[in-house]
Amino acid sequence: MEKKMINKAISFILSIFFATFLMLTQAQAGDTIKLGILEDETGNFSIAVIPKIHAYELAVKEINEAGGVLGKQLEIVRYDTQSDNTRFQEFARRLIKKDKVDVIFGGFSSASREAIRPIMDKNNQLYFYNNQYEGGVCDSNVFVTGAVPEQQFSTLVTWMMEKYGKNVYTIAADYNFGQISAEWVRQIVKENGGTMVGEEFIPLSVSQYSQTIQKIQKAKPDVLMTLLVGAKQASFYEQQAAAGLGIPMATSVNVGQAYEHRRFQPPALENMYVTVNYIEEVHEVIKSGKFHDKSKDFVARFRALYPNEPYINMESANAYNAINLYVKAVKKAGSVDMVKVRRALETGISFDGPSGVVKIDPKSHHGSHTIFLVHVDKGHEVKIPKIWENIEPYWLGEAGCDLSKKDDYSQYTPSNPPKQ
Repeated sequence: MEKKMINKAISFILSIFFATFLMLTQAQAGDTIKLGILEDETGNFSIAVIPKIHAYELAVKEINEAGGVLGKQLEIVRYDTQSDNTRFQEFARRLIKKDKVDVIFGGFSSASREAIRPIMDKNNQLYFYNNQYEGGVCDSNVFVTGAVPEQQFSTLVTWMMEKYGKNVYTIAADYNFGQISAEWVRQIVKENGGTMVGEEFIPLSVSQYSQTIQKIQKAKPDVLMTLLVGAKQASFYEQQAAAGLGIPMATSVNVGQAYEHRRFQPPALENMYVTVNYIEEVHEVIKSGKFHDKSKDFVARFRALYPNEPYINMESANAYNAINLYVKAVKKAGSVDMVKVRRALETGISFDGPSGVVKIDPKSHHGSHTIFLVHVDKGHEVKIPKIWENIEPYWLGEAGCDLSKKDDYSQYTPSNPPKQ
């Protein structure tokens, strides 16, 4: 009797063990790779950000349909940050502590990136920032797929000065993006023998520009650099057209992000030039060849999923590239361990995206880009008069940032480079 009871007890314990093992095995088999996404679905920046969110979703859908990664599916955990930096911080902590994501993507403005970057660094959280920006972030935990000044301004400012003249006036958003971008413009103008005839920094809340337009008219620049951000500041363009300002404009943000050339009535953006790493019209303007083919294919797949998308902007391409670069690194690492994935990214991983190959620079964690010079005419039709292929994000590495050898968590500027 006692032996029978012992056998029953053993059988019961074994059944619990195997049941638990089976549940754990099934749970492990059902695990997903969690991608945290922090983006402004609403608020001041939502116009430019919603296509970016859709690009994340497109990339995840395609990867999952192809079998996922390491036998697992990708899962998006997403929060609407509402163009509010406090929400960025709140949701960043939630993604890390509660949701326990494997990687975080997101942030539109540089202010939002800088609001959450210390949180990423404190937690050694792998983070992709997928916007063009003012450059200079040398951070062990951060990878950037957007274009930077040595890719956008070194090409644009020099080209504009050669074509129109050397007197330059800058109006810029009054936060780190505008201030540091203006510093880059200032330096490039000086290096090319030009003169800054004016510079003004404008709060993001400003939407009336009569005084600014009068200042520009008085200064009589050959080129007007417009580094304005968000829906409110974009009102400058219709106001300057109504005032008959008539000065060639150059920018790194408009058209490529919030498609003002489609949203505003001509001639608000007449004679504007912008350097972008992608816009939806690439394959329409370039009639054949690799850029035509890649862009046409990307737009077809994008619109099959989102047929009512108003515009597929350059940040969409950056977001799509970021997901695919991360997945390639996970495959190479054979793991979602953040340190291993980071080291895999630092091997110079590349992805052939909507506008060609983007390759991660091991030193700076930024991507190479093809840069298109886009010109908006009086009727808001666009042309591409110049293409610069495979421009590397060289400045940080040359200045002394080498994250493959030494950890850093700083943002540098031309006047404050890394200490070598």
